[in-house]
Amino acid sequence: MSSDKTIVFFDLETTGLDTDVCDIIQLSAICGERVFNAYTLPRRALTESATNVTGFTVRGRRLFRQGNKVDTIPLYDVLTSFIAFLRSFRYPVVLAAHNARRFDAPVLTRVLQDFLLRQKFQQVVSGFLDTFLLSKNVFRGLARYSQEYLVCHFLRRTYDAHNALEDARMLQELFYTWSPTNWDISRFTYRSSLAF
Repeated sequence: MSSDKTIVFFDLETTGLDTDVCDIIQLSAICGERVFNAYTLPRRALTESATNVTGFTVRGRRLFRQGNKVDTIPLYDVLTSFIAFLRSFRYPVVLAAHNARRFDAPVLTRVLQDFLLRQKFQQVVSGFLDTFLLSKNVFRGLARYSQEYLVCHFLRRTYDAHNALEDARMLQELFYTWSPTNWDISRFTYRSSLAF
């Protein structure tokens, strides 16, 4: 890994898959042993498929996962706390997510823009690394490239997928198992046009 960048692994759980309108429910990140995890009550209803995949439901202005109530904070507080967490690392920070380019980065940058936090975010984050694209290009010929499959294939484990914290934790473990070259990391790191 490049010594001049700090890679923070992150994941979002959302109310659906439409990057233009879905709300964030959970935002998690990990770098080494340092962890960020926050839940927020969405404004829009979860799609049926999102509930089926993530286990999140909303009842009476409360958020539940797998039937257990989780504590939530306002989305603005989630975002400002996340930026503060990222600021605690050496610049430049690269945010890594599985499918960052098509999903996590567009959702996160849209929401940051909505709350006028884009500038504060870009003072900390220099780009996004898409580990889906990295894995698909470096490990050609695998049956699938979903994170669950890759964890099973490379780490010989299953885990609590679609829990953002566990997804971020497993992505970090996968990444260090892969030990990609600096060149591969740079090929799949990009600056989001929405955020920068």
